Amino acid sequence: MFDKYKIIDEIGLEGSPSTNTIAVAMSGGVDSSVTAAILVECGYNVVGLSMHLYEHKLNVNNKRTCCAGLDISDARLVADKLKIPHYVLNYSNRFNEQVITDFTDSYLKGETPIPCVRCNQTVKFVDMFNYAKKLGANALATGHYIKRKIVDGRPELHRAKDLTKDQSYFLFATTTEQLKYLRFPLGGFDKSQIRSIAKNYGLKVADKPDSQDICFVPEGKYSDLVRKLRPSAVMPGDIIHIDGTVLGKHNGIIDYTVGQRKGLKIGGRKGFNNSDAILYVIKIDHEKNQIFVGPKKNLGCKEVKLKDCNWIINDFSKELSVLVKFRNSFDPVPAKVFRDFDKNTSNIILNKPEIGISPGQAAVFYDLTDKVQVYGGGWINYTSLNV
Repeated sequence: MFDKYKIIDEIGLEGSPSTNTIAVAMSGGVDSSVTAAILVECGYNVVGLSMHLYEHKLNVNNKRTCCAGLDISDARLVADKLKIPHYVLNYSNRFNEQVITDFTDSYLKGETPIPCVRCNQTVKFVDMFNYAKKLGANALATGHYIKRKIVDGRPELHRAKDLTKDQSYFLFATTTEQLKYLRFPLGGFDKSQIRSIAKNYGLKVADKPDSQDICFVPEGKYSDLVRKLRPSAVMPGDIIHIDGTVLGKHNGIIDYTVGQRKGLKIGGRKGFNNSDAILYVIKIDHEKNQIFVGPKKNLGCKEVKLKDCNWIINDFSKELSVLVKFRNSFDPVPAKVFRDFDKNTSNIILNKPEIGISPGQAAVFYDLTDKVQVYGGGWINYTSLNV
């Protein structure tokens, strides 16, 4: 089913497994459940930790979420099956303050936020992380698909074996200090193996659907959530072609993202050829409450600026040749990154223009040669569009 000794070697704790306690972040899904099962099979003393994240007003509770009522119940059933202790940590206030509020503010500024990264940065790898230490656990393990390796005594992050499930994009903000304590046992597995292991253990969650990226918006209607939480902040405004022509009205910039084509509700431009008639969202001006649209050629971006960078590599060169990924679903593309360590910022110069890059997203860097080592990344706060 799997090689226990390989897992034990990758976990890398001193002494035998029976002398070590590992806390497992259990979301109620198949990945974290199998993580716990694998570590129990390896002989570790396993403790399950689940986070309760949602206030009642969000009404989140279905099979494609995580950390809601049904999920916590599933996690508890798995813990009972594995005969391990299970604790539920109520972080709903913290999650609301640090993740949902940030998500809402970002959308109101016309950005494209990534709450999964914020969740890892805050409640998961700070609050839960500290709770696991207080319990006396020697490590905190999660069900993320990513590899942790020790090279020359330092922890590194590498993309998972199953690149279709690789979650390195969402973990770029993990610090070196956090990596010393964290473990990711699923990095060498593919998803089909994990479901097979879950079935072999008789876990109820073996066929449970994967949770979607934004767990607290289970239907994917982000603008509906923002309107519910900040109704007075959503105002109508103009949709303007990049040549200055007003083409129509919008009911709130939260309904639009850079690169969007469908749902503009203004049609194409009559009398123009296809390349100029088909319109995309090029830029969002939240201060003037305006949406700018234009042809696809104007989406091309070659320079990107980042703030709040996190670097996992032990390399202090100011200039690096890298692969950079701008969305989890995008393929990494070659670029040069120029780092300012004093300001914690970076400038990216792409080898060729890329489309669909928006403020609020993350840029995540990988080794240009092996294509799997994660260097780090940062938050996009500027893009130079071809306008």
